[in-house]
Amino acid sequence: MEFASRVRDIRLSEIRKMFKVAGEDTINLGIGEPDFSVPEHVSRAVKDALDEGFTHYTSNMGLEELREAIAEKLKAENRIKADPDSIIVTVGASEAIFMCTQALVETGGSVLIPDPGFLSYEACVRLAGGRGIPVPLSMEDGFAMKPETVEALITEDTAAIIMNSPSNPTGSVMEKDDVRGIAEIAEDRDLIIISDEIYEKIIYDGKHYSPARFTDNALVINGFSKTYAMTGLRVGYVAGREDIIEELLKVHQYSTACAPSLSQVAALAALRGPQDCVREMVGEFRRRRDLMFSSLVDMGLECMLPGGAFYMFPHVGDSAGFTERSLRAGVALVPGSAFGGHGSGYVRLSYATSYELIEEAMERLKRVAGV
Repeated sequence: MEFASRVRDIRLSEIRKMFKVAGEDTINLGIGEPDFSVPEHVSRAVKDALDEGFTHYTSNMGLEELREAIAEKLKAENRIKADPDSIIVTVGASEAIFMCTQALVETGGSVLIPDPGFLSYEACVRLAGGRGIPVPLSMEDGFAMKPETVEALITEDTAAIIMNSPSNPTGSVMEKDDVRGIAEIAEDRDLIIISDEIYEKIIYDGKHYSPARFTDNALVINGFSKTYAMTGLRVGYVAGREDIIEELLKVHQYSTACAPSLSQVAALAALRGPQDCVREMVGEFRRRRDLMFSSLVDMGLECMLPGGAFYMFPHVGDSAGFTERSLRAGVALVPGSAFGGHGSGYVRLSYATSYELIEEAMERLKRVAGV
């Protein structure tokens, strides 16, 4: 059987592969999923909705009350003008990324993507028939996307720029001037920024800035998976200009129709309910970050202290060899090359698992690092 080349030439996720290769006693630092439970008020709202039989389709764009809450959040927290008609509730941030590339990328067009960057970006661009153009990021620059680098890579074929801050896989948080600079480039060149802000609330150092604060040529993608430990509920959103949202809705209608009704109830409860759970979770992530960072530095590995998200991206030299040796030692990691060519020589570790498991994992990695 012949399969379409746009699918045949794409590799399955290196991250998901960790599920298959990890043994029973392996500590999995390869997956980016908070180990916390869904907040109690969110769980209660879902149970109540289920008891009330709220299990049918919603409007394609999502519950109006939820979109109103998202618009209020964007205005109050991000200084972004939005209204319910400029927001689509999606099946996680992943669907939102797919929608954006399908709607914006012509066959043969190109999209600037961070390198190292989340592996879905290039895959979604290629599924849309486009080409991902790597924007090289370096540890020396804090793995931050720089306006001058972006400017130099823009061509007549460039359709969009993908940004991600805080970053997966590096944990970097972009400075305000860099975000504003890229927003101004997008404005001047009439390009769209696809801004993945899923880790927005998980910040330890610095502050989150959205490019949509500085330009209307930006689509904001966010969700509830990371901030509220709701990964399995699969609910996110995309917000932007209404003329763009109208085109995105076509992709959304014919792929998923609408986000799950119960998940939308959960998202509304998360936004409108108490936020203590978020602060507590981020505080625990900070504690785990500090443990992992000090442990890796003590091993002699070059590493940047992440300002956000829950990933560490140390330089190890031979990333494939280090990953294989780590797996034999009982620790699953992701080689940096999974996130682009400029990730070669690095590995990604997630500290979204418990403090105690991280302590044990660091002990096992000492043998791998030769300490």
